[in-house]
Amino acid sequence: MTLLEITFFTLLFIVFYTYLGYGILLWILVKIKQLFCKEKQYPAAGELPEVTLFITAYNEEQMIAEKMKNCHELDYPKDKLKIVWVTDGSYDNTNEKLKAYPDVNVYFSPERKGKTAAMNRGIQFITTPIVVFTDANTFVNPQAIREIVTCFNNPKVGCVAGEKRIFVHHKEGAAAGGEGIYWKYESLLKKLDAKLYSAVGAAGELFAVRTSLYEQMPNDTLLDDFILSLRITMKKYIIAYCDKAYAQESGSASMKEEEKRKIRISAGGLQSIYRLRGLLNIFRYGTLSFQYISHRVLRWSITPIALFLLFPLNILLIINRPQTLLYSTLLILQILFYAGGCYGYYLSTKSIKNKLLYIPYYFLFMNINVIKGFFYLIRKKKNDGTWEKARRAG
Repeated sequence: MTLLEITFFTLLFIVFYTYLGYGILLWILVKIKQLFCKEKQYPAAGELPEVTLFITAYNEEQMIAEKMKNCHELDYPKDKLKIVWVTDGSYDNTNEKLKAYPDVNVYFSPERKGKTAAMNRGIQFITTPIVVFTDANTFVNPQAIREIVTCFNNPKVGCVAGEKRIFVHHKEGAAAGGEGIYWKYESLLKKLDAKLYSAVGAAGELFAVRTSLYEQMPNDTLLDDFILSLRITMKKYIIAYCDKAYAQESGSASMKEEEKRKIRISAGGLQSIYRLRGLLNIFRYGTLSFQYISHRVLRWSITPIALFLLFPLNILLIINRPQTLLYSTLLILQILFYAGGCYGYYLSTKSIKNKLLYIPYYFLFMNINVIKGFFYLIRKKKNDGTWEKARRAG
């Protein structure tokens, strides 16, 4: 086998493993674990603990009424649930509208420094043992807090990741459709990760931590939820995944808006790989390192590059081995995949819904934005944790 062939099949394996192989392997490992280890049940810890619902906001005046209605619908004792809004540089009527709610504590700073800075600033006012983070534009189910608190009965749990769900309106296109499909698969992986050992990170739409484990992060941190939750695992705690506690939000208003989000997340992923580099030590963190590298690191680093190198390498292989049916077949499959992605893009510009073609389109879109995220991170100003919000549909 030539060096060209070895390179091609190595890259092909990396792409396959990152997006499908790891999920298959994870499922097998969980099944094996379940054969030998019964899931341990932890007794409730007596009285329900006090909990703080922590909401960061920047110019969210349009969401205040709906979000507060959602907060008041939560099935948790009112005397045990504190609601905190930390508003970061808001210059609209966010603070004025929050004054209408006497059960809310608002901590406002006129200077906009970004979400991470707001979290770092607001956490000093939290006195409850558990803090639940959620976004102003997401809505959680009424039982969410109770379900999250139950997970903390396990003393090894330092963080609980809720499930993120995308509400897809019937008229929405590739942005919401593609994002919705992606998060269904992502939720399945998170559930399997947690069953094997620990979920690998939490989504900022809904997650909770033991307040004592909160660790201040640099203000320019792009993925505060991911960094915070994984730093907790580095202290030998685990992240529980609770699909009975979920946050629901609309998909991005357009692919242009979704692009902003994906670029920032990808840049944050690359930033996280460096800042959590200790987790790459599989001899120290074992199963967690395996999960972290397989589920996160590959997606945000070499896999997108591997994906886009496969096509030119495939052409070179056919030039060198024109009679080999395997290479011709693989090239045809790649052409069909890219053609499907391009046609999915075309349909999205015409607002024609096609779930099948949104899959290759969104897949290519995600990987292109990982590469764009690299350049975004290079251009990003040091200590700047602000970003332009992506508009949501609906």
